[in-house]
Amino acid sequence: MPGGAPTAMYRERIDALSTVSGDGPPVLCLHGTLMDRTMFEPQRRALADDYRVAAYDLRARTEHAVDPYDLDDLAADCLAAMDALGMDRPVLVGMSMGGFVALRTALATPERVGGLVLLDSTGAPHSPTQQEQYAALVEPLAGQSTVPGAMAEGIAETLFGETTRTERPALVEDWVARWRTYRGEAVYNEVHSWLDRPGLLDRLGELGCPLLAVHGAEDTAIPPEQGEETARSAPTGRFELVEGAGHSANVERPRAVNRHVRAFLEDIVGPR
Repeated sequence: MPGGAPTAMYRERIDALSTVSGDGPPVLCLHGTLMDRTMFEPQRRALADDYRVAAYDLRARTEHAVDPYDLDDLAADCLAAMDALGMDRPVLVGMSMGGFVALRTALATPERVGGLVLLDSTGAPHSPTQQEQYAALVEPLAGQSTVPGAMAEGIAETLFGETTRTERPALVEDWVARWRTYRGEAVYNEVHSWLDRPGLLDRLGELGCPLLAVHGAEDTAIPPEQGEETARSAPTGRFELVEGAGHSANVERPRAVNRHVRAFLEDIVGPR
């Protein structure tokens, strides 16, 4: 059964695992692989005047990082975090892996979710070729205590767009420095939690809430076409493209992303 002790961790220690600002309709943010809750600082600051915005660390950034888990476990964690934060039907904002979790949470418990924002994410699975590539990339990290510097620098080319790498090198270098502090085993388990996930595009008609997909135009990890396809597959989906951003659009071009997210929130739940 999904959950267990790690899921209980969110009910018992949510204050230590999350950052919350503002008051109003609830918004809960779920980060992507190799990221953490701080990636949503631009959204928290921009939206907290009208909404109660929270972001929390998924298992890979906790003491349970080296225990194997899957997306069903992370969806159970999400529900536990919602309970602990007292959030009733929040809008879930998920970046990449966080979007995989948000989609599964909304499909499993439609009565618990008021809306979905997918940032550089998709309802499609990775292809067999992509699965092989990612598996080979993280295989050296199995059982390791660190992430090699060269690997961290290479990952930056996937997680950030070319424009950001050129114009905002300090932002990229800050994240690369963080990745080098991670346990290799944590990253290995993080990637394997979603690597062989089944696709959900054929189930998105079941969604009981509106969906917004926002995608960086320079995203090479999950091409924008997959975000657009996900939006088309949802009953009330919409798609927005952000120029000059890659796979971490909400960090790379926060003003543009915040504008799209705020417009979506005002449409579905209204301002405070």
